Amino acid sequence: MPITANDTNRKSWLEVPVNSDFPIQNIPFGVFLTKENIVTVGTRIGDFAIDLGALQQLNYFEGIELTDDMFMQDTLNDFISDGQKTWRLVRNRIAELFDVTNSKLQDNIKDRDIIIFKMEDVEMQLPVLIGDYTDFYSSKEHATNVGKMFRDPENALLPNWLHIPVGYHGRSSTIVPSGIPVHRPMGQTLPNGETTPVFGPSRSVDFELETAFITTDVNIMGENIAVTEAEDYIFGMVLLNDWSARDIQKWEYVPLGPFLAKNFATSISPWIVTMDALEPFRTKGPKQEPTPLPYLQQKGKHSFDINLEVAIQPENAKPTVVSHSNFKYLYWSMCQQLAHHTSNGCRVNSGDMMGSGTISGPTEDSFGSMLELTWGGKNPIKMGDGTERKFINDNDTVIMKGFCQNGQVRIGFGEVSSKLLPPFVRQ
Repeated sequence: MPITANDTNRKSWLEVPVNSDFPIQNIPFGVFLTKENIVTVGTRIGDFAIDLGALQQLNYFEGIELTDDMFMQDTLNDFISDGQKTWRLVRNRIAELFDVTNSKLQDNIKDRDIIIFKMEDVEMQLPVLIGDYTDFYSSKEHATNVGKMFRDPENALLPNWLHIPVGYHGRSSTIVPSGIPVHRPMGQTLPNGETTPVFGPSRSVDFELETAFITTDVNIMGENIAVTEAEDYIFGMVLLNDWSARDIQKWEYVPLGPFLAKNFATSISPWIVTMDALEPFRTKGPKQEPTPLPYLQQKGKHSFDINLEVAIQPENAKPTVVSHSNFKYLYWSMCQQLAHHTSNGCRVNSGDMMGSGTISGPTEDSFGSMLELTWGGKNPIKMGDGTERKFINDNDTVIMKGFCQNGQVRIGFGEVSSKLLPPFVRQ
């Protein structure tokens, strides 16, 4: 089925600002709360939120097989479960309805008032009920930098890293959408030179620049998915900030890896950009040496040229950009990650989320965490207001943005923006 929604000649009758992340060729999916406190599944064009529940009730999806309440829900899980054919039909229909040459909705003022909202008048929600969350560790540059800091600089990568997409299972209960503040975590740390740990607020809270992909129902328990089929089960992508407490992490991660240093908060952008929308931005990933085992081998373009940016905004000050990176630097592809995840028969369901791991590039200004940017705090970064940062301070806001752009179209993710608050105090 052709992806007609990607037609770069198409223009919308809704106004779209220059360099908007959300032209009519994007059509992402999310969930929002209206002024009337109604939660609905929606999409976005320019600075307008579109109520897909109202669109369905008014019969604008006629001819597409959808359950009666498909978009009258507070999550996208059921829609995602319907699979790629339905996603494409719905996205193509939305593009047709909002095309400048189509008068069906454009000339119906009554329906437009029910369906279309200004973004400033809605409140974005978590787009899916995330049952399980896996975080990978797939940037060779990031893994090498961390290995140099914490282990042997001559053998920074562990022996298994070039053979498997390393990952761990995170905590879905603390995944929040952009705009929700995060508290500095409490935890055990081992002060330098001491042999006994102490309990208190983390002194080294960090961001991790990541993306994540959302799956549909992939398999039954015991079944594995071929790397060549894996992309059929990926609905779309979001930006992800995997908050990290480096001092807690340093004390706890041996022998079983990340735990409380990671699971206190993970922030994601609210609009899921579909794989169909990202199709024009395919590119090859890094050359993999040694050649992966057969079940992970793939040919062709399985990465995407997504520009990524991180800024830190001190309270009452302007943001300072601290990193520019790109999704294409990731060593292991999403297809390889999903194929490996199911290789032992692990079940993956609709709404599950897979984090990419920190995305660091080859240059110092493209590192995806403060741990790397300041090299463990040894080289503080100067903010625009004159202050310095080794890690994230209380009341700082971390802002991540991402977009793809070629000579014809720009497709973006918006942003994931989160403020770090002091430790939670029980009233």
